[in-house]
Amino acid sequence: MNLKNIQTEVDASFLYGLLAEKEEDQNVKEIFLQMSAIEKSHAVGFLQKVGLTEKDMPKPSTRAKILKKIGGILGYDYVLGVLMDTEKSLSSSIGKARVNTKTQASISDTAHVKILENILQNNPKIGGNALSRFEKRHRSVGGNALRAAVLGGNDGLISNFSLIMGVAGASSGQKEVLLAGLAGLLAGSLSMALGEWISVQSSKELYENQMSLEMDELEVNPEGELKEIELIYRAKGIPAEQAAQMATELMNDKNSAHQFLVKEELGINSEELKGSAMEAAISSFVLFAIGAILPLFPFFFLGGTPAIIASAISSSIGLFLIGSAITLFTGKSIWYSGFRQVIFGLLAAAITFGIGKLIGVSVIG
Repeated sequence: MNLKNIQTEVDASFLYGLLAEKEEDQNVKEIFLQMSAIEKSHAVGFLQKVGLTEKDMPKPSTRAKILKKIGGILGYDYVLGVLMDTEKSLSSSIGKARVNTKTQASISDTAHVKILENILQNNPKIGGNALSRFEKRHRSVGGNALRAAVLGGNDGLISNFSLIMGVAGASSGQKEVLLAGLAGLLAGSLSMALGEWISVQSSKELYENQMSLEMDELEVNPEGELKEIELIYRAKGIPAEQAAQMATELMNDKNSAHQFLVKEELGINSEELKGSAMEAAISSFVLFAIGAILPLFPFFFLGGTPAIIASAISSSIGLFLIGSAITLFTGKSIWYSGFRQVIFGLLAAAITFGIGKLIGVSVIG
């Protein structure tokens, strides 16, 4: 039995329990409590398989405790977003454990979102409003926002660190390195910001065009759209006669029919269209710049070899912190991910430093 799998289940139970504790809606609270119980039962089952008892269950990991603190600062929807992002790895871990222990698969072994959907559908106390609210919260970009922050800082740090080391290898002048580093910081940040703005804006324009086309189809060919809605319902396992009735009722309100088709046929989440392209651009600029300033900072005060060493140290610290932050999403060891990030970053910088050295020598020579 892989003890990491047990720890994964313990952390999931702890985090769902945390969400239940902070949840105001009693119906949604019940969902989180049931999820916490499911994950705890997995952990207990795996412990028993190796001859241990519930008393031997490990405490929540440092990762889980950090997520709790992040939730206290940024809101617990962030914790839910990160927790939902782990569903695939959790499902995979459980599946492997089932194979190793030769135990029979259970419906609760499937992805977390599927488990939550089953609980929602089978709990008569969960009304439509609560379901809608939960689904909206499930689509929270908390996990994605944190991931974007980590990866944005990582891009800025590694790219500018490599650039600075390349210039430092080619020239020992402090001013030259500062100029190149500042240029790299601004160019990279502006490029990231523009790229993010174009990405968000073009996606919104594409979706809006598709939504407009769908509304035109409802106006021009309502019979065809009625049939599409009926087929969508039937694909969900609803009997043909009932599906036809539900489709007819939905078509009585074109706005509702349009929203249904946008979500089910086009796969577009209208909530995502509310995001600001400018906000995404500004956040990308800031995150990249924060990472890019770390390797450059020592050159404001030092030059030559001392500056290179100080830059390598500050960058290594930043890389380790970024590698550690990535474990919030991957569940890997902090030391493993942290030092892996440091090694890759230093290797990239060493290569560009060596290339810069060769170019500098050849130009001078």
